[in-house]
Amino acid sequence: MNKKSEVSKGLRSLLSNIEKTNNPVERSQLVKELTNSIALISPELIEVNPFQPRTEFDADQLMELARSIKTSGLIQPITVRALGGNKYQLISGERRLRASKMAGIREIPAYIRVANDQEMLEMALVENIQRADLNAVEIAISYQRLMDECNLTHEALSERVGKDRSTVTNYVRLLKLPAQIQASVKEGILSMGHARALAGIENIALQLKIFKEALDLGLSVRAVEQLIKSYAATKPGNSASTITEIHPEIRKIKDQLGSLLGTKIDIKRDQKGKGSITILFNSDSELNKITEILLKDN
Repeated sequence: MNKKSEVSKGLRSLLSNIEKTNNPVERSQLVKELTNSIALISPELIEVNPFQPRTEFDADQLMELARSIKTSGLIQPITVRALGGNKYQLISGERRLRASKMAGIREIPAYIRVANDQEMLEMALVENIQRADLNAVEIAISYQRLMDECNLTHEALSERVGKDRSTVTNYVRLLKLPAQIQASVKEGILSMGHARALAGIENIALQLKIFKEALDLGLSVRAVEQLIKSYAATKPGNSASTITEIHPEIRKIKDQLGSLLGTKIDIKRDQKGKGSITILFNSDSELNKITEILLKDN
């Protein structure tokens, strides 16, 4: 077994100590250290959770993610549970795991969980978010971990971290950006404002085009927003670079619904006022969270 494929000695020691101690204070500290540590693990050592509800993945999107990972690496670590014997079970990130295997990546970054430490994990993650040195992508990853691993909705998460729901949603949206853009935010090359503006573009090719222009020309956030508007105004017929202009009130409703449900909302409306609302989700878990929000008063 290649030693690089194993968890580092420090992390192995943490896992061993957590298993041995029954002291709540000591165990809490060990879990906190483990929560903020990232291990490099061979994808071959990770088994998929048999109770994972999601079984189908879009082949084209997986291939696109695999290409991105091969070029820029995996920005958002997966989360696994230690099973012992150098084996792990996936908790969240099956799409990233599959794409990493497709890309031929030998080791991928992962957070390691131990069983029955849900409350301590949540406290450790919330505490970690309060750190002043985190960049926007790291905050977004922590938010996503809280939702995935602690089964929190955007609304519940906003209460835990003391932030508006819209703020939480804006951060999490950054994780849908291409890896190159996320990496620039992590390195401090691009600001949260720039990334937030780019996240509003649905077309990846146009996202990357404007991203490159912003870097090459040193554009401000306001300049990037104007550039996005100019592309929408001057190239409405080009499918590779089209941004759909919608009425400001419809945009407001779309943003409010997206913030409430913690997902992307698509609203189509004709001049007579007829239309449809589409709620997008990426997994059964997200669907369940959306359903809970919609039916919570019934």
